[in-house]
Order: sequence, then structure tokens, then C-alpha cells
Amino acid sequence: MAIFLKRVLEALLVFLLFLPSLAYSATLLTPNYRVEIEHKCEEGVVACDDVTYFGTSNTSGNSLKIKGSTWHAACADGVSPCRFLGYVFENEGVVYRVYESGMLTVTKESGEILVEEQGEWEY
Repeated sequence: MAIFLKRVLEALLVFLLFLPSLAYSATLLTPNYRVEIEHKCEEGVVACDDVTYFGTSNTSGNSLKIKGSTWHAACADGVSPCRFLGYVFENEGVVYRVYESGMLTVTKESGEILVEEQGEWEY
């Protein structure tokens, strides 16, 4: 039994070593928030609709988990995604944008800015 388990574990280890990573995550730290972004699309996929935002307030400890997508500037054709800008998430009339530069903005659909903070990425 022990030999069997050892072989299974060895096979699993080899499989995991050669399995391409399907998820990638990064954390943005701002003065008042910790935002974890999990990008679940395969490497090479330009526009991804499977991104998770997990934000936590450093002051209150309140947290929010929402699904969103990558955010890109449009190419010359006006349709194809070109330059990566960051990530965008929507929840109950509020838009959360996490910029590649480390800026976090939270705005109401009306345009009212609720949060605008510069942060640093941890990878």
C-alpha cells in the first residue's frame, strides 16, 4: 500500500510540474484597501471574462468578492482589444476599476467617485 501511494504521489507531482498554470493572481495594496485579483484564463488569451476581485478594507475589515473581466483599449478597428489597461468589475450600480498602473477607482454609475487611490502591486 505504501509503495502504491508513493507512486501515485510521484505521478501527481510530475503532472503538476508540467501542467500549465490556468490561474494567475496579483495583489494591489493601497493606503486603505487590499485587492486580490485572480485571472483564470489560459496564458495567451487577450480578453478574459473570468477574473475575480476580492477587496478588503484595511480600516473596517469589510470585504467584497465579485467577478469581472480584463479591460483593454480598442485597436484601430474599434473592436479588437489592444493595450491592456487593467480590470473592471460591476456590483449593484458601482464600477470597480483596477488599473495596470496600480490605481484603484470605485465609482457609481452616475460618475460619482467613491474611491480613488494609488497602490503598489505584489506578484
